[in-house]
Amino acid sequence: MTVITRFAPSPTGKLHVGNLRAAIHNWLFARANGGKFLLRIDDTDRERSDEAFVESIRADLAWLGLVPDGEARQSARFDLYEARFAALKAAGRVYPAYESAQELDLKRKVLLGRGLPPVYDRAALALTDAERAAYEAEGRTPHWRFKLDHSAPIEWDDLVRGHQKFDPSLMSDPVVRRADGSWLYLLPSVIDDIDLSVSHVVRGEDHVSNTAAQIQMFEALGSAIPKFAHTALLTGAEGKLSKRLGSLGVEHFREAGIEPQAIVALIARLGTSLPIEPFADPAPLIESFDFARFGRAPARFDEGELAQLNARIVHQLAFDSVADRLPAGMGEAAWEAIRPNLATVAEAADWWRVIEGPVESAIAEEDRAFLTEAAALAGGIDWEADPWHALTGALKEATGRKGKPLFLPLRQALTGLDHGPDMAALLPLIGRDRAIARLLG
Repeated sequence: MTVITRFAPSPTGKLHVGNLRAAIHNWLFARANGGKFLLRIDDTDRERSDEAFVESIRADLAWLGLVPDGEARQSARFDLYEARFAALKAAGRVYPAYESAQELDLKRKVLLGRGLPPVYDRAALALTDAERAAYEAEGRTPHWRFKLDHSAPIEWDDLVRGHQKFDPSLMSDPVVRRADGSWLYLLPSVIDDIDLSVSHVVRGEDHVSNTAAQIQMFEALGSAIPKFAHTALLTGAEGKLSKRLGSLGVEHFREAGIEPQAIVALIARLGTSLPIEPFADPAPLIESFDFARFGRAPARFDEGELAQLNARIVHQLAFDSVADRLPAGMGEAAWEAIRPNLATVAEAADWWRVIEGPVESAIAEEDRAFLTEAAALAGGIDWEADPWHALTGALKEATGRKGKPLFLPLRQALTGLDHGPDMAALLPLIGRDRAIARLLG
């Protein structure tokens, strides 16, 4: 069996952390099994769907490195839905219902008031032809429900949650088509999964009850049922479901200087038994990806943890992968010198200014003569070899200073800072003339 997964966002807004997580899981599972990862644009809602969001979704996936092996759009598949709907209608598995939204709401309130679950009572199935005709004469057009089979439990073995069992008699027959003829999510999704040969449906645990209904839809359409993996929902750093997670998307992360590799590395392991590690290359993440390692407890998404992971990934990035984001004139030697001190690539500009100057430093009076001597010695050392160790060695011998009293005044004068990159790597970049000028103040 070829593993085929799909990521199916609706283009009614930009992707957020929860969407990105579903995309990453689907992509990783497909790649781990030598399969295909599909992008399905769920744009059946013509009023709310926006082509700008379609382009945004594609761009976000590309930025993350999640390249789909194919793309489908639900708006181009209405003929297929009509044909499958007609087959279900002929088989008596969908039926028209005429209750208004207000009437259905009242029914739910009455049931809840009695302490009963708000399950639809199937009143529409008892309507006579004359009653249906009367509703039509009033100008009512029906919405359509899928008729669940109550004869046996709905069961499946979930790749994350284990064995699942639902009593269909305790579920409402789901509405699959609105009175205006537009489609709701459940049925078109099943039809697409059949048509696209999707083998594994990977999504959040908020879809578990949808899966129970959809399994019967697969069966009613004479199709094999895919495997399902329902991952636990994300929580915020405070340990609760957070509305903020719904606003964190690629744009936010890019503005914060987060690398796409950091997002993939964090989300790939979040909620699993494996450690979160700074993999700049996704190969180890793909190789180790297994739903058997996922827990059922909510997964905690922490931006602070992401930032720390990001810094560790930045420290691995090769010059060629970041060159187009570095300040003009900054070469590979400079990148490698400052890279260990960066939390984001953007911070390289701050260190480049330290190299290029000018810098401002507050020098203690007792260090003035020491720095003047340093400037004199700097003029005579070999700047082609290892000027930092040559300079500090000569100063140690000439002044008797060592440790912090030797190194700190030099760093302060040369960079204007108390800490930073290894001076052995930084000093050749500052260069002889600039170094002497800074030592002299």
